[in-house]
Amino acid sequence: MKPQLLIASPISGSGKTTFALGLLRALRQRGLHAQPFKCGTDYIDTQYHALAAGHDSVNLDTWLASDGHIQTIYNKYAEQADVCVTEGTAGLFDGYNRMQGSNAHIARLLKIPVVLIVNARATAYSVAPILYGFKHFKRYVQVVGVVFNQVASPAHLTLLQEACMDAGVECLGYLPVVNDFKLPPRHSGLVLSVRQSMDEQIDRIASLIEKHVNIDKLLSLCERIFPCQHILPYTSESELDNRHIMGRKELQIAIARDPAFCLLSQENVDSLARNGQISYFSPLYGSDLPSADLVYLPGGYPELFARQLYRRKRLFSQLRDYIEGGGKLLAECGGMVLLSHSLTVRQGGTAYEMANIFPFDFTMTARTNAGYRQAEYHGITLRGYESHYTETINPEENSFSAIPVYTMRGSNTSTSLFRYKNVFASLVRWYWGETEMLDLWGKSQTETDSLVFP
Repeated sequence: MKPQLLIASPISGSGKTTFALGLLRALRQRGLHAQPFKCGTDYIDTQYHALAAGHDSVNLDTWLASDGHIQTIYNKYAEQADVCVTEGTAGLFDGYNRMQGSNAHIARLLKIPVVLIVNARATAYSVAPILYGFKHFKRYVQVVGVVFNQVASPAHLTLLQEACMDAGVECLGYLPVVNDFKLPPRHSGLVLSVRQSMDEQIDRIASLIEKHVNIDKLLSLCERIFPCQHILPYTSESELDNRHIMGRKELQIAIARDPAFCLLSQENVDSLARNGQISYFSPLYGSDLPSADLVYLPGGYPELFARQLYRRKRLFSQLRDYIEGGGKLLAECGGMVLLSHSLTVRQGGTAYEMANIFPFDFTMTARTNAGYRQAEYHGITLRGYESHYTETINPEENSFSAIPVYTMRGSNTSTSLFRYKNVFASLVRWYWGETEMLDLWGKSQTETDSLVFP
């Protein structure tokens, strides 16, 4: 038995992340090991979680991974924890297909209770039917209590408490209106100055939670049996390990990680670690490319650091030599931008030359391209998520072939998975927790797989 909870809300923008960060920090200050999780593919909130809790946060996404796999990784990462805190995304019942993939789906799958965060700034007693509806809409989703955000006064709180009483939902506390608190812009990268500012803000929220939220009651109401019971068929972690390393040598795997390349899934890293030794390097801060059998360039924010990256000529030369020598490399989203011909941060601005492996020119735009993606490559099914503000220009449309990428419903997209020699690159961030990345290079490369550049 251990306390396990999912922090959800009726709608986005209610304060889930603020509360989650404050609670994680408050639990940490009590000397508890709080293991954070995040519903969906948000790699930014997971970085915030890690800062608050002192432990890496893990994504739980039921479109990218099977239900059984989600249960396996939840049990694995939560095993050593005193408390498990999962932050939801969007509204409690909002999934990619009605409730599929929603926070409610995750709560039911893991058999963990829900604590609602409700923004009370523009409501009072009228919140009663909202609470009643969320508690009773699906009985297998256990809403054990509510914390109100943006409470203006003691009189306001009294009305909200009366609403809870009539709706049959436990009021666990509140956060007052704090006009000067805000998280940093999500599109900022966790540079040192941002981390220091966030640390102070998280401490502040933690102190408010200690003062105004009954943490002891919250933990008591959320105590549940651990580990969660697996659905069948079940694949054990030891079986996964054997699948990954059987017949393969221990590999040296180099991963780019710094504020420009920070959108890393913890499960992706751990999946790679089962194949060998992980080392990290920083394109932004001028690291040399380590000696490696496989290089992984994850997503991030190269556009925020375009001028600094442009100056890394030695690293660019090392990448080109590594690739031309047959080295294996996977680049996703921002990692693909690093391998492009150039990056323009704003329309009409300077085009900063990148590593020039692929003949693409990227320009940042105000329009986002986002959604779940899937692809098939020689019998390997890939699933991932695309989210970026880039426009791609390639003047030589017919100089290469590519592997098509589709939406979750099978529609065509303008995105592709490209291969040049032993390099795979895409604007999609793929999930490798349940798919073996090394299988990409286990298939024979045909002429149509190759990209031939003049």
